[in-house]
Amino acid sequence: MVGRREIAVIDPGPDVEEHVRALESRVASAERARILLTHGHGDHAGAAAALSEATGAPVCGPAGMERIGLDRILEDGAAVPTDAGELRALHTPGHTPEHLCYHWPASRALFAGDLVLGEGDTTWVAEYPGCVADYLDSMARVRGLDLEVIYPAHGPALHDPADTWARFEGHRRSRIAQLREAIDATPHATPEELLDAVYGSSLPAGLRAPALKSLRALVDYVNGVRAAPSGG
Repeated sequence: MVGRREIAVIDPGPDVEEHVRALESRVASAERARILLTHGHGDHAGAAAALSEATGAPVCGPAGMERIGLDRILEDGAAVPTDAGELRALHTPGHTPEHLCYHWPASRALFAGDLVLGEGDTTWVAEYPGCVADYLDSMARVRGLDLEVIYPAHGPALHDPADTWARFEGHRRSRIAQLREAIDATPHATPEELLDAVYGSSLPAGLRAPALKSLRALVDYVNGVRAAPSGG
């Protein structure tokens, strides 16, 4: 939450009654409130409708999320006022095609949604054709921001933005390099064979299905597949 009198609630989270009531109590004293969404996954946007109904706060988010019932579509560069400083929407696809981050220049901060996570060096990038290319383009965009801190939607704040961008982009590019080497070595390999070459045979059985989906997204990137243009 950013602001007190004029407040923005970013990614209110899952639709769990106790959680929604807690958010409602925080918003109750504000003169004006808005709900801002980074993307449409339920762990981020699930509570939006219930919180909006309870508080009257409009739901704002990127194009492509109309099923959520948005009151305002935020285009790239859209400004959202709070009494703690303006938030600016940045279209950063990759995790999803509509994904937005919110730049808070007054605090040199970025609310990153799922562009990065608070721990580790990777996030889910496998949802649609062209997602890896989009993700790398988004990383290039946020690297140019003057930041002191990144607030991911999952995990603790990140106080070394340059290191964060380097880790997450470096992980993705390392996987791309591994895949290219595997394809060069065995050009007719099946996706399952490439999976073992890139991730190793020690990959837990329960992770093989998502890892295979992630690998297919990397194959799209290596083959030059790009996403269709999307709003945001």
